[in-house]
Amino acid sequence: MWLVLALSAYAGNYYTYTAPDGTVVLTDSPPHAGFDLWWSDTEAGRTLPNGVAMPRLDRIANLDTYDDAFLYAAAANGLPAELIKAVAVAESRMNPGAVSPAGAQGLMQVMPATARALGLTNPFDAEQSITAGASYLARQVAAFGSYTLAIAAYNAGPGAVRKYGGVPPYAETTTYVARVLGLYEHFRDTRPVSR
Repeated sequence: MWLVLALSAYAGNYYTYTAPDGTVVLTDSPPHAGFDLWWSDTEAGRTLPNGVAMPRLDRIANLDTYDDAFLYAAAANGLPAELIKAVAVAESRMNPGAVSPAGAQGLMQVMPATARALGLTNPFDAEQSITAGASYLARQVAAFGSYTLAIAAYNAGPGAVRKYGGVPPYAETTTYVARVLGLYEHFRDTRPVSR
């Protein structure tokens, strides 16, 4: 038996399928109707304030571990700590060792070229990653004047936001922006970052 994985860094549901040759496929994007729901990472019947499905935050063991680093980065960059934390949850589910298929690394999923430009020497050090990610996010807020466009730029790149004059019409980016904004509102209103 073979196991084939095709997963995003943050997927809400995982599906499985066993092929006729015995290969087991696990994915967050089933290509046909033969896949069965294997795992849901969202809470049934619950949504974030903006209507996005509520992720299973209770499955993130270290959800509050880096709150001091979020507070420090927030103060240093003039951003809400809850916004930075929302990006970290959406990017890596708070996994400091995360690596994306595109090469983004660490808790804040910073690309290597961006890491070098920001002076990030160890992307897998959670505090360094938070500092660099918050700095990059603050630059996007300054450039675009809104959290929505800054979050879109964090995901798709500032060039794509400029090209489309707003949130790029990429499914991944529109989903990402909605998820981060929903998580930000949730943390701000019901679970503020604190010491």
